[in-house]
Amino acid sequence: MTAGILIVAHGDQGRALIDCATHVYGTPPERLDAVSAGQDEPHDAMLVRLRAEVAKLDDGAGVLVLTDLFGATPCNLVRELLVPGKVAALSGVNLPMVLRAIRFRDQPLATLIERVQAAAVECTVAVPAPEAADPQP
Repeated sequence: MTAGILIVAHGDQGRALIDCATHVYGTPPERLDAVSAGQDEPHDAMLVRLRAEVAKLDDGAGVLVLTDLFGATPCNLVRELLVPGKVAALSGVNLPMVLRAIRFRDQPLATLIERVQAAAVECTVAVPAPEAADPQP
């Protein structure tokens, strides 16, 4: 059994992250999906849709939900889905987090959360400017 992964974000961000992960892995990862939230869909209708997605992705190992922005509509909706040990969530989704989630989805949900959260920190690096060439006399 492996954890399902659901990205709940504004606009097409979730689908774009899945496209990038597919590019990296060469094939679309199984039981990985995205839902756009935060637009005009009524709250209750969105919750029904998200619950159906979680149920579809869960093979018994649980589901990790990744959201884009803590405190925004997608994250607030996801908070209503959380079930300790079954449905967990992290905010601030980025490509390293998605790739790490796919790579370690066979781990217990608590371990998966730790590894994915670490990716958010470990893969955020200040990029140094190239060293300037010595001026020619």
